[in-house]
Amino acid sequence: MKKAFEGYRIIDTTHVLAGPFAAFQLATLGAEVIKVEDPNEPDQARAQGPDRQMNSRGMGTAYLAQGSNKSCIALDLKTPEGREAMMRLLATADVFIENYRPGAFEALGLGYDDLKKHNPGLIYCSLSAFGATGPRRELRGYDNIIQAFSGFMAMTGDDPAKPFKCGAPIMDYAAGTTTAYAIAAALLARERNAGAGVAIDVSMLDVAMMFATSHAAAYFWSGKAPGMKGNTYPFATIGMYHASDAPMMVSASNLRQQKRLWAFLGRPDMIKPGNNERLDGYEEEEAVLRTAFLGKPADYWEKALQDQGIPCARIRRFDEAVNDPHLASRGVFHRFDGEPGTIAGMATTLAGFTMSQAGPSLHTPPQPVGAQTDQILTSLGYQASEITGLRARGIIA
Repeated sequence: MKKAFEGYRIIDTTHVLAGPFAAFQLATLGAEVIKVEDPNEPDQARAQGPDRQMNSRGMGTAYLAQGSNKSCIALDLKTPEGREAMMRLLATADVFIENYRPGAFEALGLGYDDLKKHNPGLIYCSLSAFGATGPRRELRGYDNIIQAFSGFMAMTGDDPAKPFKCGAPIMDYAAGTTTAYAIAAALLARERNAGAGVAIDVSMLDVAMMFATSHAAAYFWSGKAPGMKGNTYPFATIGMYHASDAPMMVSASNLRQQKRLWAFLGRPDMIKPGNNERLDGYEEEEAVLRTAFLGKPADYWEKALQDQGIPCARIRRFDEAVNDPHLASRGVFHRFDGEPGTIAGMATTLAGFTMSQAGPSLHTPPQPVGAQTDQILTSLGYQASEITGLRARGIIA
């Protein structure tokens, strides 16, 4: 069985996290991804990570995380020769992805209207902080800026004077996932519409709103902005509580689960017949639960409550979670041990799902800047002497 995107060629000019993650996801499912970088200013993610030596080699972990299954070519698109090579490459492409400021590629003559004349079936995907249209289209932004602008930080934490961002770059990865989804939809639509291409405009801010759908619906209905929740929920039986040795999250969410929780804790008198009563009884219930778990360790409560059908988890450090045997059994992480070009000990995530056949896989480790430049240019009809000349003038690397 062929993989979902096998046979599609994607030209990826994106940098940092969101765009490269979108292309990475498609690459795990068979797409041929060619990463295009500026030879004089390659993807800044290459210089980011905990290992400074790796950063100096252009192989920082921020790049390694989503650099697999891609070929790399380095072209200076600010030069006519670089743009000519890019045009030749795009003539062979199914998808083009960029995440520079709106209008940047149009200024180079590489906008959607320019490219569709030469490749009418091209899927042209632009990803930016605020989108290609609207009064804030020119604003710059990264993950933390979108977390701040979107209201996410104002809902996170428990002190209005000290809002928190998420520890992981969730807006980047949410935007990357949405971008991959949009491209998949566009490819399917192309097959159903006589091969017609389309332009896609992904806004990180729009994505943030989609990932706050329930909050948006509640706001539009009530007119009340959601405040800081900390680790609490409207029902006291959902939230963070302390065991004897560590904090944990309990989630007796529905009426059946709250009934089981109170029965297990020996407090059947706290069982409520309906959710309104649970809302009204929050303070009383929270006061009981605040001390109910202090007598035993969190691991005990995690197992005991789960055995009762009540979701519960001790709050783990990231290294604990990553090394949990459950994740190993699921194949979430991939290690490139022993493969050509592999950096010793390099491992990365693969996918958040499995498939019975033709599922996601990694076969090529992340490549250095321009590792396949000569090979790709040769396939486009360039002679060896031309390639040598372009390199001598700094147009390629």
